[in-house]
Amino acid sequence: MKISIVPYWNDNYAYIITDQKSGQIGIVDPVDIKKIIQATSEFNLPIKYLLTTHHHADHASGNEEAAKLIPGLTIYGGDERVPAMTNHLKGGEVFNIGSLNVTAIRTHGHTDSSISYFVQDGDEKALFSGDTLFVAGCGRLFEGTPQQMYESLNVKFAHLPKDTKVYAGHEYTNSNIRFALSVDKDNQKLQQKAQQYSTMKITMPSTIQNELDINPFMRVNQPALQKVTGETDPVKVLAALRAMKDRF
Repeated sequence: MKISIVPYWNDNYAYIITDQKSGQIGIVDPVDIKKIIQATSEFNLPIKYLLTTHHHADHASGNEEAAKLIPGLTIYGGDERVPAMTNHLKGGEVFNIGSLNVTAIRTHGHTDSSISYFVQDGDEKALFSGDTLFVAGCGRLFEGTPQQMYESLNVKFAHLPKDTKVYAGHEYTNSNIRFALSVDKDNQKLQQKAQQYSTMKITMPSTIQNELDINPFMRVNQPALQKVTGETDPVKVLAALRAMKDRF
């Protein structure tokens, strides 16, 4: 499995997933589809699948053009609001990009129908989390609830293999790190990562283990974060942190 990162607009990411065994390609949130096609032209391999994480325009507005430019394209999504969708996912479905196994994970929170994609190639694992999970942060709760975001982050994602690489939908890392340091200032791993990320233009991928170490929204059982929020229930801790981040 080869994963290519394609930045677009100010801070968005699309991704190209290439199965080197079959020669098939899947693309994730390709808003700038012409840029994606140009990036894949050097591979001389067919784009077969489009994986949409959620319906927001900065992730899904390239779908209709992609469907026109790439005949026979299969477009996955979790919501009827996803443009040009051919396969409606509810969560739990398993499909393939060539020899790669892809599991759709329903991750409520940012929207009420977000889908994250867990891709496996033998021992190699990758999670495409859209706007549910960022490096050291999580998405705003536009349609979901704190309980739903808690379950997405701290149940579904936290139980994935710890070495799973995480590819998020935006480059928000350094702003997220600044907030994380404001609420978890004695976290030494966070301090180390803050130094590392400060010199990086692209911080993808993270890992599940890294997020468990530094992401305040996945550390809601930690005493330091309970103290700063004044809450002990993990869902209420997450809700308080999200409200603090919204004002940060």
